[in-house]
Amino acid sequence: MAEIKFIKNTSPKAKPSDETQLGFGRSFTDHMFLMDYTQGKGWHDPRIVPYGPLSLDPSCSVFHYGQEVFEGMKAYKTADGSIQLFRPEENFKRLNRSNERLCIPEIDVDFCVEAVKELIRVDRDWIPSAEGTSLYVRPFIIGCEPVLGVHPANNYLFIIILSPSGSYYANGMAPVKIFVESQYVRAVRGGIGYAKTGGNYAASLKAQQDAVGYSQVLWLDGVERKYIEEVGAMNVFFVIGDEIVTPELQGSILPGITRKSCIEILKDWGYTVSERRLSIDEVREAAQSGQLKEMFGTGTAAVISPVGELKYKDETIRIGDGIGELTQKLYDELTGIQLSKREDRFGWIQKI
Repeated sequence: MAEIKFIKNTSPKAKPSDETQLGFGRSFTDHMFLMDYTQGKGWHDPRIVPYGPLSLDPSCSVFHYGQEVFEGMKAYKTADGSIQLFRPEENFKRLNRSNERLCIPEIDVDFCVEAVKELIRVDRDWIPSAEGTSLYVRPFIIGCEPVLGVHPANNYLFIIILSPSGSYYANGMAPVKIFVESQYVRAVRGGIGYAKTGGNYAASLKAQQDAVGYSQVLWLDGVERKYIEEVGAMNVFFVIGDEIVTPELQGSILPGITRKSCIEILKDWGYTVSERRLSIDEVREAAQSGQLKEMFGTGTAAVISPVGELKYKDETIRIGDGIGELTQKLYDELTGIQLSKREDRFGWIQKI
């Protein structure tokens, strides 16, 4: 791959003045990474340029046929001022799985990790240091061929943007309320549910809009409408008796990097973790019998998010009282590794 060219932004923006009020994905740094793909030439012309609008033909395939994939990861500033990433290679491996499903050319994982590092080096002054903050990294690829035709594009643009961010949820680690969706379907096996692509999220907007008063929507399977899949922005885990259960990967839910990390940590601690089908009725019965001890979501944006209540049809399922003991323990361990406050026993951290 060619050397990454650099064009410095000569009109830098003012950085957010209050790191405790960053919110999520609202402000963006001074530079972005771009790389083009041309059929017959491959990926070429990697560059870091001033952050700004893109110039795209109105007939570009991304606008009409949704050929797009994206990823999300974070860069953290540790107590000694060093900067590090958490398992970035896993994100780009997943991006390639999404690429394969959306007929987008594969990217070089190692080169893309280095591109992220180089972009962060350029904009490292944007990385917040307040508790609970990080630099969110958003790589994405769009189809750019200027032609109206239902076929894979011949041209693509790979982009990476950076956003200093706080907690995904306004109330931080406070238990969230989740609405169990029983009318709409987001994905089915054999579809694109496992790919991180905009269409999956567009399909979730109507249900989220209707779920007034709830933080997120919990999706059930698209065939029988009874097996739990995932929340819009998170994978989910349930502590039922002595078993920790998370829905198995069957092609209709996102294989989360945080999900994978949590499973590995929990097994390392000696817990029984089951990846299996889990019906909403089993969860209801576990709650009624007192066996449902905790529920939490996992994802890059929220990290670990405790769930205190599920709304299913006319029934309210309350879960625990505050943040569960295991949920808190897992959050402390995972964020501790990400911030180098705890030992990285798994070799997940990459320094910048």
